[in-house]
Amino acid sequence: MDYDKLGLKIGLEIHQQLETSKLFCKCTSKLVDEYDCEIIRKLRPTQSELGDVDRAAVEEAQKKLRFKYQVTENNCLVETDEEPPHKPNRNAIDVVLMFSKMINAKTVDEIHFMRKVVIDGSNISGFQRTALLSVDGKIDNIKIQTICLEEDAARKIKAEKDFVVYRLDRLGIPLIEIATAPDIKTPGQAKEVAEKIGAMLRATKKVKRGIGTIRQDLNVSIKNGARVEIKGVQNLRSIPDVVEKEISRQLKLIEIKNKLEERNAKISYELFDITNIFENTKCKIIKAMIQKNGKVFSGKLSGFSGLLGGGENRLGKEFASKVKRIGLKGIFHSDELPNYGITENEVEEIRKNMKLDINDAFVIVSEKENIARNGLNIILSRAEQCLKGVPEEVRKALPDNTTEYMRAMPGAARMYPETDIPPVSIKKEEIDKIKIPELFDKKIKRFMETYKISFESAKQLVARGYDEMFESFVKKYEPKIVARTFLNIIPEIEPELESKGMDASAIPEKTIEEVLGFYKEGRFAKEGISKVLLTAVTEPISVEEAIEKAGLLTKTGLVISLGDIENEIDKILMEKKDFIKEKGKNSFAPLMGLVMKELRGKADGKIISAILKKKIGEMR
Repeated sequence: MDYDKLGLKIGLEIHQQLETSKLFCKCTSKLVDEYDCEIIRKLRPTQSELGDVDRAAVEEAQKKLRFKYQVTENNCLVETDEEPPHKPNRNAIDVVLMFSKMINAKTVDEIHFMRKVVIDGSNISGFQRTALLSVDGKIDNIKIQTICLEEDAARKIKAEKDFVVYRLDRLGIPLIEIATAPDIKTPGQAKEVAEKIGAMLRATKKVKRGIGTIRQDLNVSIKNGARVEIKGVQNLRSIPDVVEKEISRQLKLIEIKNKLEERNAKISYELFDITNIFENTKCKIIKAMIQKNGKVFSGKLSGFSGLLGGGENRLGKEFASKVKRIGLKGIFHSDELPNYGITENEVEEIRKNMKLDINDAFVIVSEKENIARNGLNIILSRAEQCLKGVPEEVRKALPDNTTEYMRAMPGAARMYPETDIPPVSIKKEEIDKIKIPELFDKKIKRFMETYKISFESAKQLVARGYDEMFESFVKKYEPKIVARTFLNIIPEIEPELESKGMDASAIPEKTIEEVLGFYKEGRFAKEGISKVLLTAVTEPISVEEAIEKAGLLTKTGLVISLGDIENEIDKILMEKKDFIKEKGKNSFAPLMGLVMKELRGKADGKIISAILKKKIGEMR
């Protein structure tokens, strides 16, 4: 893609938990599995200072949800909203000031906390407390617009039939929020900026580590598109793909808008009750709903024929995600019919009943009448937005890096002053006293000069947060092996760890050090590090037991001898002698694969390669 031609603009919002106690009380910021009691609440939108109600809050209220909050040993009356907040955590404020100083941002003279209306249940009070601390920083050529301090939300546990359940252990953990300007021009650059911000935050030594402690939100727009905020991109590796897929989605919506203009498309909000057409239907979803006294309604989309289906960015998917929030699942559109038990005759009957032209499409919903009517009106409203192009909205990142509708873009009415917390003055002398850690670029340069590693290796060690462990380990082990362990071996085993619900950042430092120690003793070759490390992390056994389980321990407890290597190679060459005669020197690569399958981790790959080449030469 030509990103300049597309007019691509990307902004980042990084939210990082701080390693301190809670923001407005002395409670510890540790997550727990047990809870002591539950509180039930229903949240409603409130007016701003000017009497306005935020549109995103109104939309959330339409779900009519109730919430159950699990209170843990790490909660007090502040988090249950039964007591006003205490003084803001000064340690948390100092961490934000330290980061602000690292990027030469301008700090405010006085901190004023605000209330941000949030009624999705994640805040028991119905709002999140947030404060602006600094503005106008810079990382390389990317402007940092704002740096805020806010409280983290409650942790969503599950959705029950009548309630959404949250746990209050996470509520109130301090978060630093860093928002860039939309200066980022490519998906790859977005990942690099996020990595650098993460490395700088870790350099403060005051942030939490592990799954869920840092979250990235993206703001993406293109020419003729719109700003879309994408929430909850957990993995830095996913950022480029999420951006690419959002670009494709917006391009598809722009293409649909242009086609609709050509067809003079329009939206009618007339709803058709077509329940009688499905009296004897074979469609299981519709049949089951009619048996529960539900109804079937349809809506007309003039000029939309052929534009609702097809591919990852199909418009039908956009409609479905809009009505998901009101619990409507029985939705069908004409581009995918006949299907799902809906016959050609039923489709023809619908088109006839609704008096549709060849370019007209229709949408069917099946539910209880009030939900069906409400859902169909939401769909028709979303279809009307297609006539204008890409809507501004907040979307949620999904595991496959696509996104789905989350809520409307909030407006200014979302914020109003927090009256329970007095302003906090920030004096110049306080900022002057703050010592900043070694900066990103300086550390990379020092690693290259001191440890004789490449720029890319040094950069990745710092960006991925392995710099401290690296410096600790190189006192005992060869720098290039240590760097390879962090930058190649851990990423290599990461997919398997994730498949078992584990996080690579949670690999114990002691385990990595023990694996490197046994390697240094000559207990296995460097090719065996990944196998031993994976086994030691995923099994409840010691590293020495992991070496044995990985099949790398010989009878003597030492690496395999040269004689054993030659014997293993001879055995394979005898089995493949006809293959060697046929392929000659081209047989080396396939045979090396077979030999390494037997000897990987038991001997150095260079030694195996040299012996194999020599023996193949002798046989030719």
